[in-house]
Amino acid sequence: GPVGLVAACVLAEAGTRVTVCEAEDQLPENLRASTFHPATLDLLEQFGASARLIEMGLIARTLQYRDRDGWFVEFDFASIADHTRHPFRVQCEQYKLNFVLAERLRRYPHASLRFGARLTGVEQSAEGVVADIATASGTERVAGTYLIGADGGRSVVREAIGVKLEGFTWPERFLVVSTPFDFTAHFERLAPVSYFADPEEWFFLLRVPGPLWRVMFPTRAEESDASIMAPDNVQRRMQRVLAHGEPYPIGHQTLYAVHQRVADRYRVGRVFLAGDAAHLNNPLGGMGMNGGIHDAFSLAGKMAHVLRGEAGVSLLDRYEPERRPVALDYVDRISTQNKRNLEARDPDERARFRREMEQTAADPQQAKAYLLRIAMIASLQPQADQN
Repeated sequence: GPVGLVAACVLAEAGTRVTVCEAEDQLPENLRASTFHPATLDLLEQFGASARLIEMGLIARTLQYRDRDGWFVEFDFASIADHTRHPFRVQCEQYKLNFVLAERLRRYPHASLRFGARLTGVEQSAEGVVADIATASGTERVAGTYLIGADGGRSVVREAIGVKLEGFTWPERFLVVSTPFDFTAHFERLAPVSYFADPEEWFFLLRVPGPLWRVMFPTRAEESDASIMAPDNVQRRMQRVLAHGEPYPIGHQTLYAVHQRVADRYRVGRVFLAGDAAHLNNPLGGMGMNGGIHDAFSLAGKMAHVLRGEAGVSLLDRYEPERRPVALDYVDRISTQNKRNLEARDPDERARFRREMEQTAADPQQAKAYLLRIAMIASLQPQADQN
């Protein structure tokens, strides 16, 4: 995924030998995360990846919070142009970034990208790490100085080093549906990123290349997978977004389990965790993949300095205290609050959310501070101050 490939590119760019092991036989083209925040685009610029994402994706310059009564407030990323070279979000499927990064990684003679290589075990000593890799031709042992586990929410690396993923899983799941239907003709000044608060069933509209819209809904805990994915029930939910008398054309449908979990440690000896292997959060706000990419830049950058003899190994001690609080106090908190604001049923809570959004959007300084948080620029500032 993008986290492992970013870490590999950072290390390879620094002249470090690096091997990426991917269990699949090729880069998967799954429709998962699709939002790249300004802070992430600034970081990816060094690999030429931001320009490629902009070419392949869709630029979202504004973001809105709405309800079904027609109320909305809008935030314009132009107000943070003095803090980023990319004052906008880019909507582009994450697998496209994987292809860009893999293409770049292949330029380095000291970098290797291996497919069909599934990790089965990890051993480490004072001298290095050995990974057991299952391939079509048998089991191999791959040795290195350090190991980065960027192998997702069901991380084999995390399990191998005995790290717990603490937190909880929401009882409801999220359904994501893609449609070419043009919502802009039916909602006033609809932004490409629009959150609709509703005490019965909130939803989220996200414009992606195609042109398509992704629509996200919560589901009820008691609903079965088969019931949620049944065409009639998908159409029922879509008609609640906008009843227009005809069935919606539907592209892909995906059902996600929704977690709020953070690993109790990001490091055991020479083995490190990054991305979903280290933290999982609900997708409202698009912070999961972006936070993982930020992990990769932080960790691989430090490793490169250590391996090149430019810093002592103590530099690596800064990774966990630098990045774990971001997952706990920033990504986790913001994504949780986003969900609670959208689903609030108490009239006073709903009025509070609306009032706070109106006041924030109306005050240029508050609006700027808010955008710096949700654009994930603020989360990188403590790290920048220490480096």
